[in-house]
Amino acid sequence: MKYLPFILFTVLTNAAAQVMLKYGMMNLGALQFSADTMVQRVFQILFQPWVFAGLTMFVISMASHLFVLSRVELSFAYPFLSLAYVAVAAFAFFVFGEDLNAYRIGGIALICLGTVLIAQSGVSSSHDVAAADATTHELPRKAVQ
Repeated sequence: MKYLPFILFTVLTNAAAQVMLKYGMMNLGALQFSADTMVQRVFQILFQPWVFAGLTMFVISMASHLFVLSRVELSFAYPFLSLAYVAVAAFAFFVFGEDLNAYRIGGIALICLGTVLIAQSGVSSSHDVAAADATTHELPRKAVQ
């Protein structure tokens, strides 16, 4: 559980990246590609300030996620990324005025419940990958019976 702040940082930077990308694409408008303007349009998208910021935020999120993966079990860390759906839905509702109907709220509640269950499993069974054998750099493995 001591790596939970890093996991939540990964989730928030992932969600922030999505919001930045959406805002950037809203500024560009609906995409229309043609063979003669394809390369120009791709560069226009990549260098739109909010899209570029969103892509940069994804790199930060991935670096944080790699740090987390070096410390905790994948089956513990990865499900937390679903919390990005929750954060994105909230941002989309408050920032972009997107619909947050009963089905979406129900799905968000299930995601939160599942994440709480995963977090509770880490209290008793999660172990640090750093506790692996320092001389062989092998990941800890459960005995096969």
